[in-house]
Amino acid sequence: MRILGIDYGSRRIGLALSDESGSMAFPHSVVLNTGKAISATAQIVRENSVGMIVIGESLDYKGSPNKIMPAVLRFKAALESETGLPVVLEKEFLTTAEATRLQGESRNIDASAAALILKSYIDKRS
Repeated sequence: MRILGIDYGSRRIGLALSDESGSMAFPHSVVLNTGKAISATAQIVRENSVGMIVIGESLDYKGSPNKIMPAVLRFKAALESETGLPVVLEKEFLTTAEATRLQGESRNIDASAAALILKSYIDKRS
């Protein structure tokens, strides 16, 4: 089953896809966080036969939900409604910084952060 990974941000939303077996994660794309983000994400879900979605649970240094979590939860609920798929939370902490450290600055950095979130989920599931 193919899985979609999401790094939710207030301006950009990074997307990553697993392979068909759900064992590897790859950066896919970045969508702008506008009124069309849900429909754009749902389109990618349909085009790629995604069976489940993983979204980063954004935490602060103490491991508590940070100020963006209410928006993440609204996005999660909207995706569940739009796609009919399960959307699970995967704890994430500084994934964009980690992606930047691994590959340097890039316009696709949010997709790479989403791949790190998705890989974390896949690794825990295995």
